[in-house]
Formats: sequence, structure tokens, C-alpha cells
Amino acid sequence: MVPVRKTFFEDPLFPFEYVYKDTKSPQSELPDHLHDRLEIVYVYSGTGTFFINRSFYDMKAGDLFIIPGNTIHRAIPDPQLPVTSTALFFAPILAAHEPLGDTYSSLSIFEQVRKRKFYKLETKQPFQLQLEAVLGEIDEEHRTGLPGSRHAIMLLLQRLLLLANRMAPADVPGVVPDVHPGPPWIKDSLRYIDRHHADHDLGLSVLARHASVTPAHFSRVFKQLTGMTVTDYIHAKRIVRAKELLLATDDSMDQIAFRCGFESLPHFHHVFKSLSGITPGVYRRGGLQTGLAAPDE
Repeated sequence: MVPVRKTFFEDPLFPFEYVYKDTKSPQSELPDHLHDRLEIVYVYSGTGTFFINRSFYDMKAGDLFIIPGNTIHRAIPDPQLPVTSTALFFAPILAAHEPLGDTYSSLSIFEQVRKRKFYKLETKQPFQLQLEAVLGEIDEEHRTGLPGSRHAIMLLLQRLLLLANRMAPADVPGVVPDVHPGPPWIKDSLRYIDRHHADHDLGLSVLARHASVTPAHFSRVFKQLTGMTVTDYIHAKRIVRAKELLLATDDSMDQIAFRCGFESLPHFHHVFKSLSGITPGVYRRGGLQTGLAAPDE
């Protein structure tokens, strides 16, 4: 299954959307997907598993997930006790603010989780009550549509990001996710793909050999646990890297395609458009025009 490109109602003046206190069954939850927006997910109740980037996380009440743009992720609710959660989606520009003489940046929490490759914050009282209150106010402002509601939502978003930044530990060396479903080689293989996704020979046979299992067994278990084929997952990782290079370098399309592991420029264009909905050239021009910065690796 190719990762779904989640679509948004594009409003360049207010790039913000949310889903408030939604309870989804496994059948109604989106499959693996990625998008350019920043995403925050807060869990009120229920249990499940969250697959983010290359790791699996328990989902339970009070968990806060910070998901940078262009990160493959999928929530897997427990069919017996499905998760109720709120999700916010917004462009970085919406949370931009002028420096006030200190080092604080509201978006630093996204850089922290990306660099640590650990996307979950376990909240405790009184932070849970504060988070739920802010999310409730965002919903009320949106529903009432009173004058200044957009400004109010921007301020509330800044408040939410401040809480998240304060909750995030200063340093978490050696942190590992809560959940390790499947055989041990799955975790090792996801890490291997993360490091070698640009290798031109990377594929099912290489990964199966590295895991010391047959290609058929590797393929079956990998799709069962991640919801994606090996090829689709590698393509998604390569396109995420390509987006970074398109915005951060002046490399030609041929150079970027080669650096990301694609054998030909037409294949790169085809995969990029299937996952992003636009061509690499349009993505580069749009990103540079809006000042969208490429995230750190």
C-alpha cells in the first residue's frame, strides 16, 4: 500500500485544520500517510499503537505525539477500546513569532523529536488539564467564528506549543519506544532502511539477507506490521529526503534523484508526484516562495 497523501483545505492565509475528540475504528483510520504540515495528536482515552517513522508506540490517555512534516505515520486503534483523540495540522508559518531576546522557539519541539527520533510525550497532571483546556478553546473559537477567532486560535496554538516545549525533557539519551511488535529483526530492518534508503541496491532481497529470513517471510511480516510493502516504504523515505534536498540545496533534479537512490529521473518524478501530488520542480518553487525550511536530518 502506497502511503496516502493527506489533503487539506488550502487556505494560504490560515493554514490550520484540526479534528476534535474523534474516535476512530481500525476501519476508518487513515492508512500510512505523510504530508508537509506539522501535526500534534493528543489522546483522551482508549488504547492502540502509533507507527511513526520507524518506531511503534503505545497510545493511551494523556499521550501527546509531535509529528514533523513529511514523517510517515499511522495510528492503529484497539478494536475493543478505540482511541479518542484530537489532531492539529498546521504550517510552520502559522506558529512563527518574533524573537524576544531569548533562545525560545515555539517550533523547537519538532526539531527535538526529529533529531531524537522519538515522537511521544507522556503528560501528567496538571499538564493534561492545561492541554485539554487549550484544545477545547481552539474548538470553541473555531465553532463560534467570532471576530478575531483566527487570531485567538494562533495564540492558543502558541500556548499549546509552549506547554509541549516545557514538557519535553532537556535530554533523553538512549530513549527507546514502548512497543516492539513482531520479531527483533523488524526494528533492526527499519533502522537499516533509515540509514541506507539512498543505496541503489536496497530492496527486499538485501533486507531479507540482512535479517537472515526468506524474502517471502520478510515481505509478509513487514507489511503486516507497517501496513506497507518494502518498496513503498523505501520510496516514501527517499521522497522525504528528496524534499529536504530540493529546499536546502541547488542540486539539479538528476543529482537529487541519484542521491536519493533513484536509478532514473522519470522514475523519481513518477514516485514524487504519486506521493506528493505535485512534481519536484513545483515543490521546490512553492517551498522557496513560502520560505519553507527543510527540516534537519
